[in-house]
Amino acid sequence: MSEHRGGPWPVPGTAADTAAVADIGIRHLRSFLALAEHLSFTQAAVSLRTSQPSLTRCIHRLEESLGVRLFHRTTRSVRLSEAGLRLREELRVLVPRLESALSLPADISTLRMGFAWLFPDHLLDGAVNRFEQTFGVTVELVRRDTRNAGLDDGDVQLAVLRGRRPGRGLRSVLLAEERQVAAVARTSPLARRRALAWTDLGGHPVVLNTVSGATQPGDWPPDARPARIRPCGGFAEWLELIAAGQGVGVAPELALHRRPHPGVQFVPLTGAPALPLWLACPSAGAHPLATRFLDRMSRTTTRSAA
Repeated sequence: MSEHRGGPWPVPGTAADTAAVADIGIRHLRSFLALAEHLSFTQAAVSLRTSQPSLTRCIHRLEESLGVRLFHRTTRSVRLSEAGLRLREELRVLVPRLESALSLPADISTLRMGFAWLFPDHLLDGAVNRFEQTFGVTVELVRRDTRNAGLDDGDVQLAVLRGRRPGRGLRSVLLAEERQVAAVARTSPLARRRALAWTDLGGHPVVLNTVSGATQPGDWPPDARPARIRPCGGFAEWLELIAAGQGVGVAPELALHRRPHPGVQFVPLTGAPALPLWLACPSAGAHPLATRFLDRMSRTTTRSAA
């Protein structure tokens, strides 16, 4: 392969030029930029979350399509050729702009994120702010008292869900596992307790939000399950019934600090199962902003776990 003096591409307007454009995809350009930055196939492959053979094939295909040598490689080193240096300088500007143009159509400026109970701002506020600043869009928070916080009817594009893993048709990322607290009426003797045991709740009527709640009778051991269940149809009704002394309830630990109702006291629970917290969007036909946000959170939680 040669290095063309006029630039790193085949001569414009020729058959070689047409074939080169058809063969080159954005993954080839990303691979080139990663290798140009790290000058190591191993490190570049790690940064791209791909294998070294796959990266090698991408670079070979790009060089073959352009008809130039972009890197000089030996068993000990990798360095950019003259054509590679010129291409790197141009792609540093062009590739981010191309990615933005392809992933975010011009008429998309708002992402609606649903939640059913309390929004976990301590986990997501920073990610939301960075996303808005990076992509110049607005993330609108919407509370919806439905099983999937508005995802089922398309009212939102992304949702925070609690409890069991979201079902079929949804792609999800586990954000955290929250502790749970008990919710009791402020007039109840239980409100004066410093803590309650998970199995203690079975001796009282338990108010369960059957529409958007995460707790189910099967969460208790068989010998400590609530003798009486008081079903309700949403978070607001759940709070009112507990405040009125018609039963006790279970909520994420966030309620202990938010205090969403003046008539309800939240008490720490011992022995309660952790409550999984998910971020989810549709598996197919998802809003491009939702997919981008979920991908970013997936990478963040993976790094945190590591």
